[in-house]
Amino acid sequence: MSNQDMQKDFSPDQPAADANLEALGYTAELSRNRSTWQVVFMCFILASVPYGLSTTMSYSITGGGSANMIWGWIIVSLIMLCVASSLAEITSVFPTAGGVYYQTFALSPKWCRRVTAWICGWSYVAGNITITLAVNFATALFFVESLNVFEDSSGIGIAENFQAYQSFLIFVAITLICHAIPAFGNRWLTHLETFAIFWTLVGVTAILITILVVAHNGRRSAKWVFTSFEPQSGWPDGWSFCIGLLQAAYGLSATGMVTSMCEEVRKPAIQVPRAIVGGVTLNMFAGLVYLLPIAFVLPDIPMLASIASGQPVPTIMKSATGSSAGAFCLLIPLLVLGLICGIGCVTATSRCTWAFARDGAIPGSAWWKKVDERLGIPLNSMLLGMVIEILLGLIYFGSSAAFNAFSGVGVIFLTLSYACPVAVSLILRRRRDLIHSRFNLGPLGVFCNIICICWSLIALPLFSFPTSATITKDTMNYASVVFVGFVSVAAVWYLVWGKKNYIGPILEASEDDTIDDMYDSQIGDEHNQEMGNYKENDKPVSLSHAK
Repeated sequence: MSNQDMQKDFSPDQPAADANLEALGYTAELSRNRSTWQVVFMCFILASVPYGLSTTMSYSITGGGSANMIWGWIIVSLIMLCVASSLAEITSVFPTAGGVYYQTFALSPKWCRRVTAWICGWSYVAGNITITLAVNFATALFFVESLNVFEDSSGIGIAENFQAYQSFLIFVAITLICHAIPAFGNRWLTHLETFAIFWTLVGVTAILITILVVAHNGRRSAKWVFTSFEPQSGWPDGWSFCIGLLQAAYGLSATGMVTSMCEEVRKPAIQVPRAIVGGVTLNMFAGLVYLLPIAFVLPDIPMLASIASGQPVPTIMKSATGSSAGAFCLLIPLLVLGLICGIGCVTATSRCTWAFARDGAIPGSAWWKKVDERLGIPLNSMLLGMVIEILLGLIYFGSSAAFNAFSGVGVIFLTLSYACPVAVSLILRRRRDLIHSRFNLGPLGVFCNIICICWSLIALPLFSFPTSATITKDTMNYASVVFVGFVSVAAVWYLVWGKKNYIGPILEASEDDTIDDMYDSQIGDEHNQEMGNYKENDKPVSLSHAK
């Protein structure tokens, strides 16, 4: 980035933010060009609730239908609000692009901090990459099914006979677009995110008014919408409902991804925590506003559950409007939102990969930690994510249920990474580091922490299960396979290189510095005095970058 560009992005808050970042062990390399509302907008775009709920609606349809969709969304939204609050408290103390990975290391006792940070970091990076993959792959499948609202003379959708390679090529094209825009248009991304808010508002309003007013096949009763439970999975009713929660979990899985943007925010210790909680709250209500009208016009549940592509929304739109052209027009806002969501996910993924690489935790870190001076972004890390996503997309040639693997494993990895710093803070640190956090919830924070940890313990096995009890090559959930693959790479790299060389995101105390000296530089004298003197192994480490 040129000096002129840097001056344009300069704000009075930037020196303080950069100084705080240096106290956490890093030199500022990215431009701080985001306000609080822009971070909130990015949270909204990372989730893109109307789009995310549309592309994963098959989970709740199969799990139990309307009741699963509505009540599942409410339950998971409240759980994710607890997760968001827990992350917000910690992020207000440790606002870096390393996000939950950095926080886990900084909070962990000395005897385990390298291992806990390694687990959290790899989970966070893998979660970002696989969620980005799921978003772009879902957009491809959604586009193909949207074409199928148009039928040929025999009543078959025009894209019904698409071969796997055709859908894959569409996915590759979408992936390239979603990487090219944030790579070459980084300074305009905030404008794109602002546009997306208004696009979502106008597009979703048009969808909801149209389907409710036209309601070509009639409307369901309120009793049916809130109480109808028609599981199609073959699992016991309770377990079927739980598996259907993946729709809501996927829609809100990006809750903590915005922490990777801390080094591009003017007041990260204040803005990002507010954005995390505000984003989830906004998305919770946006989801209800979107789901309720759709639930009132749902056609036959068994028919929707049997759609081969796993994308029932185009069929729902066609049933509600009674018109192929009308249905396709209503799907356009969702398709555009899918592209914008992909762009946001690519941006966040590149930052978290770059932050992990600059601490030497990824093979070839010297290459991935570079920031392109001309573009002002970690371009190499962005390209790394793109290549991995395209390679993983090849799973689609072996199973049409590949999207289940991508969405499921993305939720699993991100949920695990969010739980790591929360568990360390609550269990090992007794929340002592949050005493002077600018986002301290007190006793309510303890409750949120417990919910966050319990949710992670449930999500890991739950979202590895196949959606259907009848397990075949095409219905198998390959999330566990992808999960084991990433874990194996992380474990092997730790044994080969990390065990001897990895020291974490921040350097241990030098011989001339005491732990108290370093702790003072990070949290402040007042905080240190109130918390008292701790043993070295119990102190958060700090604060000189290892590289």
